[in-house]
Amino acid sequence: MTDAGAFATFRPLLFTIAYEILGCAADAEDVLQDSYLRWREATEVTHPRAYLVQIVTRQAINHLRTVRRRREDYVGTWLPEPIRTAPGAEHDVVLAESVSMAVLLVLETLGPTERAVFVLSEVFGHSHAEIADMVDKSETAVRQIAHRARTHVAARRRRFQPDSDTSRAVIARFLLAADTGELGALMEVLAPDVVQISDGGGRVTAARRPIIGAEPVARFLIKLAQNSMAGATVEFGSFNALPAVVVRSSTGDLDTVLVVEMTENLVTGLYAVRNPDKLRSIDVLHILDIAADLP
Repeated sequence: MTDAGAFATFRPLLFTIAYEILGCAADAEDVLQDSYLRWREATEVTHPRAYLVQIVTRQAINHLRTVRRRREDYVGTWLPEPIRTAPGAEHDVVLAESVSMAVLLVLETLGPTERAVFVLSEVFGHSHAEIADMVDKSETAVRQIAHRARTHVAARRRRFQPDSDTSRAVIARFLLAADTGELGALMEVLAPDVVQISDGGGRVTAARRPIIGAEPVARFLIKLAQNSMAGATVEFGSFNALPAVVVRSSTGDLDTVLVVEMTENLVTGLYAVRNPDKLRSIDVLHILDIAADLP
């Protein structure tokens, strides 16, 4: 029987891999639980990290195959489940981008194996030979899959900058303008091609389609603030290694986690997660890790 301590040591890394393949913290936790049980049954493991990464990767791929149909039938726009991250996580640029809402949405357009290969190669720096063992493919096949996935993601990903010292001030201006209904002031902090996406999952009211452009987004946000934000309280947080706003209703119930992506001090992406099923664990702090040089 293997050592439980080794699993705990690599847990942040394993969770990050599972979350990036699945885009859902709850699913990632299920994968880690199943992987831990398999780990406990293993014997004579020479390289614990490699063995655990392989288990988690295969479990995550299998799990993703089972949930894809559910996501295809999802009501409205599906967004990844936001995860609370430690302050400072935004300074790891590779990590911040890899768990951003924008990149995770692009990864949703890949097949399960393509997604796993991309994550392991581009984020975690594994070689094609290493990945071949993890996904049970030939090295040649993995190289081809990696090339297709890289090209696919590069054509669709939106560039952004991680959090900066001015992000909170910009977001404060953004919230004030939305609350007071100052259209011009709100548009000043929105990029011309800003995208606003809402996820209510059919459980609560949310825009069914993305809203694109500074003026349409500004008008939508002002209307939302006027109709739904009376008595609400907001607090700043860090989710997916990016600045975010947590909105609670006048009764104190959690209403929305709004993740904000910025470039050159302009808001380029707004991701409003309102589905209650995705907000159950927002107070859980997730320590993420993408270290690729551990023994």
